[in-house]
Amino acid sequence: MKAAVIVFPGLNRDRDMIAALTKIGGVKPDVVWHQDTDLPETDLIVIPGGFSYGDYLRCGAIAARSPIMDKVRERAAKGTKVLGVCNGFQILIEAGLLPGALMRNTSLKFACREVKLEVVNTDSAFTKGYTQGQIIRCPIAHHDGNYFADAETLARVEGNGQVAFRYAEGTNPNGSINNIAGVFNDTKNVLGLMPHPENLIEAAHGGDDGRALFAAALSQVA
Repeated sequence: MKAAVIVFPGLNRDRDMIAALTKIGGVKPDVVWHQDTDLPETDLIVIPGGFSYGDYLRCGAIAARSPIMDKVRERAAKGTKVLGVCNGFQILIEAGLLPGALMRNTSLKFACREVKLEVVNTDSAFTKGYTQGQIIRCPIAHHDGNYFADAETLARVEGNGQVAFRYAEGTNPNGSINNIAGVFNDTKNVLGLMPHPENLIEAAHGGDDGRALFAAALSQVA
């Protein structure tokens, strides 16, 4: 299973993501610079977290217009799995690959702690390693993670089973509508989530609740 990690100026979780993919998948992913105009043949494309372009304009807005994103959209349309975490989630939304918007946390403060997530939909190549309704732990670190969608979009996202994860047990850190922490596209080969599963994959992290997401994504296509 081949993976590629896309790197933008200002990201700070790319090394964490590369380490997670290497440890779990057994093969170091290709690292692709945002100005590249082509992607290697790969089964999984990952956009890590951080502060691409210093979060100028809107989080992810500049990165979403980088040359490589044309190839990401092209591959996603053909069924390649795409994962965006934190700033990667913001970039995927700005690139039109996921529905909704990510706004400033309602507290107007940066949130950095561990939360609990409910696994909502296990019918995907990303979440098949969990059980529906399972509660997992996951770290967060973001300032603009407040997920919002207009009523029509929200009804479609909920009705199509596009909610992947919700903040559970009163741990919503940012005011996200319906406690949404992660969403799929309509074909469920693209996933974006604000929490950082790559930072909870082994005992050294204090737990491995995030490991199943990568193990599933790096397995054969479901």
